[in-house]
Amino acid sequence: MSTRPFLPVKFPTGKYSELDAFHILNTLRGIEQRIHTHFSGSGLGQVSKELHEVGEVIVLLAAKLRQPIWTLRALTIIGIMGLIGVAAWVFYMALTISPTGQDGLMETLQAIESVTNELIFLTIGILFLGTLENRLKRRAALDSLHRLRSFAHVVDMHQLSKDPNDIFEPQEKGDPRFNTPEHLVRYLDFCTDLLSINSKLAALHVQYFQDNQVLNSVNEIETLSHELSRKIWQKIMIIDLMQQKVAPSNPSGKA
Repeated sequence: MSTRPFLPVKFPTGKYSELDAFHILNTLRGIEQRIHTHFSGSGLGQVSKELHEVGEVIVLLAAKLRQPIWTLRALTIIGIMGLIGVAAWVFYMALTISPTGQDGLMETLQAIESVTNELIFLTIGILFLGTLENRLKRRAALDSLHRLRSFAHVVDMHQLSKDPNDIFEPQEKGDPRFNTPEHLVRYLDFCTDLLSINSKLAALHVQYFQDNQVLNSVNEIETLSHELSRKIWQKIMIIDLMQQKVAPSNPSGKA
């Protein structure tokens, strides 16, 4: 049985294999318009409007995460070259100056220790400068994802106040916009749509930017959105079962 060496694979890219930020925002705009049409003045409509504004910022951020920061990279290269130059100068001064006297061996050992310390600090400095760009992008992405996590909980709060029992047992001060099961189901469906868009906006952060912490945060938001949507669909199923329960049955003997 022969084994083949691992070779890097480059997958083809295209508009049907990647998330399109324009279509995500366009879909969100359509959801926002439908919410305002069916539930004018509702808090969920304001949430969708603000999510669209945040989505536009996220699209710009995702594009910046994809592009290198050339100014920072140039400064990093200059800094690394400067650190290497300083370390080389210290190394040269420590090893070319011949120690004299009886303590020559001790001075040589001290010089070697000094050079070793300089090399350690040089390595730390190179690692700091070399990872600076990625850390700045990571911080910006995590801050943006924290905002999307808050949006998911805000959408969940809007659906929590909608009780199916209020439809089949009308209250005196009930909201007339939710006086039928169809209206409430439509409202809950809009909530699941916003949660789905919320997870898609989160996924934009890692489409062109590979970072483990950012990816873990995106996975958490996607899981949160999925779990909240599942709770909403359970409520929709309850409404459907209650409709079947209160619906009049067909008289016997009739088709």
